[in-house]
Amino acid sequence: MASLQDIRRRIKSVKSIQQITNAMNMVATSRLRRAKEAAVANKPYADKMAQVVSDIAASAGDFSHPLLEVHPEGKRLILVLASDKGLAGAYASNAFKEAAAQAEDKADTEIIAVGRKTEAFFKNRGYDVVQSYLGISERPSYDNARDIAVDLMNRFTSGEGREICMVYTRFVSAISCVPETVRLLPFCNLEGDCGTHAEYIYEPSAAEVLGFMLPQYLVTTIYAALLQAAASELSSRMNAMSNATDNAQELIAKLDLHYNKVRQANITREITEIVGGAEALK
Repeated sequence: MASLQDIRRRIKSVKSIQQITNAMNMVATSRLRRAKEAAVANKPYADKMAQVVSDIAASAGDFSHPLLEVHPEGKRLILVLASDKGLAGAYASNAFKEAAAQAEDKADTEIIAVGRKTEAFFKNRGYDVVQSYLGISERPSYDNARDIAVDLMNRFTSGEGREICMVYTRFVSAISCVPETVRLLPFCNLEGDCGTHAEYIYEPSAAEVLGFMLPQYLVTTIYAALLQAAASELSSRMNAMSNATDNAQELIAKLDLHYNKVRQANITREITEIVGGAEALK
């Protein structure tokens, strides 16, 4: 049986952990509000960009662009968006499972990692991590998205990658996030499923406008995914730290009860010893 001192020490330790998890929960909650607002505010722009590109593609006719070409050679590149830090529940592991399902052939796959956890996970499992972007998972900027997009376009146009996919976690609500896979390059099905498109007059031509819009469309898609992933990470961390705080409170209550039982048992034993000693003296 543990001594009273051991139980008191454990209670103190759990209370210290509870303070840390509670503080992390409040920080994640505060950051989640801003990240959610950014993701929600960006979504109409990203959707409109996709619609505009679809409309232009419908008017461009036969159009040739380096980002539309199919390369028979080269490896499959997968951009994986996850976290720089842990303590976010199953957020990172769910994204890694989705990415691993897309990268069954390690020899034919290269990983571009966003987040320290992503880099460590795939390097430790023998994947070829060709580029890493660290320290941006919680607070991504548009410049970060542009840098990633330029790197992807250079790798694709040089023939290093025949296909580029992106794995990220879509933010649904504060308690729900869904890992998704999106094909980035080569662009395909730009005209979408809708048969009607807005009619515009393009100057100098629809093809030239589309050639300018495609890189911008790629940057916008990556930036939207970064914002979605940031909101998902913070919501997962908030939920994980909230659950950890509640579990710590339950453990403290159980330890307090155990402490009182041990204390009562010690008191009862001491009284029994005193009574037994008194009876022996008679």
